[in-house]
Amino acid sequence: MSRFTITGTDTDVGKTVFAAGLSQALRATYWKPAQAGLEGETDSEAVARLAPDATVLPEAYRLHTPCSPHEAARVDGVTIDLAELKLPDVEGPLVVEGAGGVLVPYREDLLAADIFAHWQLPTILVARTALGTISHSLMSLEALRSREVAVAGVAFVGEHEPVAEGAITRIGVVKHLGRLPMLEPLDSQTLAGAFSTHIRMDLLA
Repeated sequence: MSRFTITGTDTDVGKTVFAAGLSQALRATYWKPAQAGLEGETDSEAVARLAPDATVLPEAYRLHTPCSPHEAARVDGVTIDLAELKLPDVEGPLVVEGAGGVLVPYREDLLAADIFAHWQLPTILVARTALGTISHSLMSLEALRSREVAVAGVAFVGEHEPVAEGAITRIGVVKHLGRLPMLEPLDSQTLAGAFSTHIRMDLLA
């Protein structure tokens, strides 16, 4: 069964687009446990638009302020409870997208990587190919592995950067799952085509 957590090296690295592509490719159930920021299109709404064959579940927490979940929850007067972040009981493939990066706090005593360790799902790290990605990616891999989170691989988003991509996969001892280019326009058809062409689904089997 294909069940994965999707995380990123930072916010806005393209992990929602990757999660949508993977959800469509697997015909998976997609779940974003905590959405911080409700103005405009949410991540769940973006996945529903980009992955028409996926099933999108409602978030456990819908927080109004676009910032880290712990602060958005404080502003809303909410305390995020790990019990509410229990993985959904669904059949078939499951794609779970975390908020922000690996060490984003959901509470001051509960980081994203702690939740991933609790779930015990293979985790895919999504990394941009821009300057700084080597350090951000290797630190993210260390944070995951220090909590004994299995890393299924790294997927890149952006322009081809063979030096950075090679360094991350060799030093980080991690699978290179492929690289999604920036898509214009970005819609379900262009994403499905790019995902089929550029992402190594065979490495996730």
